[in-house]
Amino acid sequence: MDILANLSVGFGIALSPYTLMLAVIGCFLGTIIGALPGLGPSNGVAILIPLTFTLGLDATSALVLMTSVYYGAMYGGRISSILLNIPGDEPALMTTLDGYPMAKQGRAGDALVISGVASFVGAFLATVGLMLLAPLLANVAYLFGPAEYFALYLLAFCTLGGIASNNQAKAALASCIGLGIAMIGLDNQSGMPRFTYGNLHLMDGVDFLVAIVGLFAVAEVFFFIESHGKNTSIGVVLDKVRVPWRDLRACTGTMIRASGVGFVAGVLPGAGASLGSFLAYMSEKSIAGAKGKFGTGAPRGVAAPEAGNNAAAGGALVPMLTLGVPGSGTTAVLLALLMTLNITPGPTLFTDRPDVVWGLIASLLIANFVLLAMNVPMVKIFVKVLMVPPAVLLPGVTMISFVGIYSLSGSYFDLTLMVAFGVLGYVLRKLDIPTVPVILGILLGNNMEDALRRAMILSDGDVSFLFSSPISIGLWVAAVAGFIAPMFLRGVLKKPQAVTD
Repeated sequence: MDILANLSVGFGIALSPYTLMLAVIGCFLGTIIGALPGLGPSNGVAILIPLTFTLGLDATSALVLMTSVYYGAMYGGRISSILLNIPGDEPALMTTLDGYPMAKQGRAGDALVISGVASFVGAFLATVGLMLLAPLLANVAYLFGPAEYFALYLLAFCTLGGIASNNQAKAALASCIGLGIAMIGLDNQSGMPRFTYGNLHLMDGVDFLVAIVGLFAVAEVFFFIESHGKNTSIGVVLDKVRVPWRDLRACTGTMIRASGVGFVAGVLPGAGASLGSFLAYMSEKSIAGAKGKFGTGAPRGVAAPEAGNNAAAGGALVPMLTLGVPGSGTTAVLLALLMTLNITPGPTLFTDRPDVVWGLIASLLIANFVLLAMNVPMVKIFVKVLMVPPAVLLPGVTMISFVGIYSLSGSYFDLTLMVAFGVLGYVLRKLDIPTVPVILGILLGNNMEDALRRAMILSDGDVSFLFSSPISIGLWVAAVAGFIAPMFLRGVLKKPQAVTD
């Protein structure tokens, strides 16, 4: 009954004209961002975060807008996967395996509709799961002390970005870079400056929003420049779009099963939508067997990864809201937004700011229906986005980034620092070093250090205190397993080769 009462309060917030307008705008912008190859939800949210400060949005409104962009980008990633055989983002990678073959068979419209409905089912069931599971996990979080939180942060570092990276050494290096940047500023206990080199602007540390916009948005600008403004083009012509009712009925079970698999993958810190998409596709492929004809344009091969990655996107919000640990790269960016707005994610969030949590959940439920209404009848409009030349897109991305950051701090130093992080992000990506662990290090570095210090104070310097409870031991085991497992799974998770004519 508490859930229903809280949800009614959430709908009271979500159904206000202003909040509803933000959700619709976020869904529309997110779908466009997701449709553009290479941008993805992490970049899209990072690019638009400064806009929330420019508009002066409060915590609830800002979170509703950004999570709507997040969900919309997860929907939109399928468009270029099906029509161009180029994933809009990494979670949409598995969609290319059957989506593009369907398009080559003249069923591009069917594939887009099936993927849109599957995205709705996955995202909707994940939002319901978030509503039911998050309060329970928040109660469990009260059992966490400094040793457990240190192990939890370590788990996030060991798993987030591991599967997406080509090797674990590079992921570990990226985490160390992020932790090093987090150390810049005044020490929390002694008040002594660290790594500031006498620069007063660095005394307060590095603003994570500056780092995020630089590493994602500005770095993307440099890659656009490097590509010399090459235009995108539609690889498969999209003719009439209709609703393939027969295929949708056949895929109903697939969507439900894939949503469950994806949601569980999303709840695991660091697993994210990429693993959710992969597991959903492979599990459904094993169920279907050879008769399923996966990889040749099977509708179930389109429905499974789309339901899985969208369910994982919703599941990733659970550890972010209840434990303050992001479940994916995009939720790491959303975590930075919350911290900038002086909102502390964790178990107390549900009691201290229920308006934020339940307003968000209600808005996500509404956003799913908005996205379904957009992505089926309006799919031809979103396809046109694939023909937007980078020469037009580039100035808009640059303007939003600079104006947003300057409106937030009013400091020219932050603009210079943002460009420096853009150069860093560009170099890291050229070296195939993931940037998400860098962001995670900047976000959680101080919290991880504080947890370690408190644990050492409570134990009088006894290191074994970090392994003193079943929860902490379980998290340490999971962290080690999460760091080692990708070394064996990477061959299985290798990106499929592009299909050529």
